[in-house]
Amino acid sequence: MNVYHCMIDLKDDAKALAFANAMDQWMEHLKAKGAIRSWRLMRRKLNLASDRYRDFMLVVEFEDMSQMDQAFRVIGSETDEQVEKLHDFVQHMIGEKSFALYRSFPDPERVERLGLV
Repeated sequence: MNVYHCMIDLKDDAKALAFANAMDQWMEHLKAKGAIRSWRLMRRKLNLASDRYRDFMLVVEFEDMSQMDQAFRVIGSETDEQVEKLHDFVQHMIGEKSFALYRSFPDPERVERLGLV
């Protein structure tokens, strides 16, 4: 499994609940298309974080890299005006973001190789 983490700060004029609702609609659309396995949006609690962390964290799980590639294809090929609005609405509320892609470790391939040693 591959896990995409995106740390997000909203623009000053963006509303947190509007952002959460827009993200829900966008991610559920991708999930319905089979482009992601699961997702969740979390918000920092009690402002407890170092300076490197942002206010929100989006976590998106993919079965494998081919599913992640499918998600990018879905995003790039959508022609439905409503879907484009969902994506744009989310993007226009985001001020700053940083992201990373993680995988389970040790992954199944590595475990198998260790078993052969």
